[in-house]
Amino acid sequence: MDTQGPTTRIWVPLSVAAGMLLASCGCGADSFMTPVAPTITTQPSDQTVTPGQTATFSVAATGTAPLSYQWQKGSSDIAGATSVSYTTPATGLSDNGSSFRVLVSNSAGNATSSAATLRVNSVSTTTDVLTYHNDIARTGQNLTESILTPSNVASATFGKIGFYPVDGRVDAQPMHASNVTVPGNGAHNVLIVATEHDSVYAFDADSGSVLWQTSMLASGETTSDPRSCGQVSPEIGVTATPVIDRGRGPNGAVYVVAMSKNGSTYHQRLHALDLALGTELFGGPAEIQASFPGTGDNTDGTDVIFDPARYKERVGLLLMNGVVYTGWASHCDIRPYTGWIIAYDASTLLQTSVLNVVPNGSEGAVWAAGAGLAADGAGNIYFLDANGDFDTNMNTGGFPSNGNFGNAFLKLSTSGPGGLAVADYFEMFNQQQENSSDTDLGSGGALVLPDLADGAGHTFHLAVGAGKDTNIYVVNREGMGKFNPSSNNIYQELAGALPGGVWSMPAYFNNAVYYGAVGSPIKAFTITNAKLSTAPAFQTSNTFTYPGTTPSISANGTSNAIVWAVENTNPAVLHAYNATNLNELYNSNQASGGRDQFGAGNKFITPTIVNGKVFVGTPNGVAVFGQLP
Repeated sequence: MDTQGPTTRIWVPLSVAAGMLLASCGCGADSFMTPVAPTITTQPSDQTVTPGQTATFSVAATGTAPLSYQWQKGSSDIAGATSVSYTTPATGLSDNGSSFRVLVSNSAGNATSSAATLRVNSVSTTTDVLTYHNDIARTGQNLTESILTPSNVASATFGKIGFYPVDGRVDAQPMHASNVTVPGNGAHNVLIVATEHDSVYAFDADSGSVLWQTSMLASGETTSDPRSCGQVSPEIGVTATPVIDRGRGPNGAVYVVAMSKNGSTYHQRLHALDLALGTELFGGPAEIQASFPGTGDNTDGTDVIFDPARYKERVGLLLMNGVVYTGWASHCDIRPYTGWIIAYDASTLLQTSVLNVVPNGSEGAVWAAGAGLAADGAGNIYFLDANGDFDTNMNTGGFPSNGNFGNAFLKLSTSGPGGLAVADYFEMFNQQQENSSDTDLGSGGALVLPDLADGAGHTFHLAVGAGKDTNIYVVNREGMGKFNPSSNNIYQELAGALPGGVWSMPAYFNNAVYYGAVGSPIKAFTITNAKLSTAPAFQTSNTFTYPGTTPSISANGTSNAIVWAVENTNPAVLHAYNATNLNELYNSNQASGGRDQFGAGNKFITPTIVNGKVFVGTPNGVAVFGQLP
């Protein structure tokens, strides 16, 4: 206070004076400040959860208060989501890939965050599809499918949810390995896809991201040309379905047979790839070379010689008791060729055994429309051989004297001192007619049935197969019937049951066998007292053009069973049927605007159903079906 003079002055700090002025005028501080629009300082981050969990997205922003928040899923506002963070409801697989962002606003403006992706990853599941048609019996059934049911597989709720592009035709069935730990990249459900361009891809089965891609070509090589045959065209690379061993190597191993060429030199090689990384294992790949005693096609006088240029690996690989088994098909029927089964140690890729089933004749390829070599629990292998020489001169055991088994239903033992050997067989009485007219049994795949009991309680060990001659053959695996020149000595035969013939293989579920012959509907033959019904118990309302179809089954135990099948048309069609009556639930042509169409078909493709998704190979990728968002 200054008291000098007549006037009293009070010195007040400027900040206090400003406050007094504001108070006297009745206005707020903002009247003297420009509002600041929102700025987002921390963007929402991607979230990964498993089905049934929630996901929380958060944001941080600055700007003049008050700030308002509105979260969006895709481009739509989420009702009530007006806080700085948003927590989703419990998620399902259909939420996978959804995007979330937030609009932050105040009186000065607004800002929109970047989009964060929700990944619903079912890595907690344990369902695998590691081999052709789900198991070595080749039943085609996945009995742990808890998501897809007859009530939710309909065009309103189910459809195409993705497409994973690749560099060539996908003729092999896609394989699935759950909860694979990828070093440095966490756990993933992995989809293995092999192409005719000699590539193998590992996709994240849920998001479609590529985890790795490996070429099967050596330096300077290309894929094989079609070998003057249109069966696999325009190139031959990986045709057969690979097989996966989860317990082999540091992360699991993927076994793949690939064909390639360098100039005029052709190669067939067995590769073992690390499941998590795609790198070669066990010193591979192994060059496939073989010889077998005989004087048949391509003999050197004492042995028949495996010529890699003359063959393709069409049948799905079989992994059993630490051994990888391969079977070999011709290019069309272009001679010289014979019927080869060649085995390799899964840990070393060393050849362990070789068998030729027409060593002193010609033909007898192993192709089965891409079906895998089947096997039983005792280590025996079953397949249907294609047209080829059959020796009707029998030895004392009822086997062909010169070892030619063309056009036979064969059982191979694997545990003897010499490895692979023919243990039993069935040959049709009219084999000469069928061989000469190319009506071969080998166009179909064999299915090993579970143990079945008749009305008297006797247990039977059976296998079933069919080929081009329209008949279903059921063999007793303990005595297959061998050869009788006047009649078929067989457990059960359903003559003419499959008009049009079979270029596929059946599926089995809950005492029924499902066949999809050429130009026919899928037919379900039920099993009673260890016998197939003589006529189908039910069938689909639609038919399937060449080559028919190989069905697959999804079910949760014995409930909610669905039969899945692909129609080889352009566009191709994925069908789903109720397994109990084959009434159609869904097909990919139902939705308007071509929503679920996925391009042209592949003639022998088999769908893979696992963890709420269906994977279908196409000429340029894998179509993915599931519950719609």
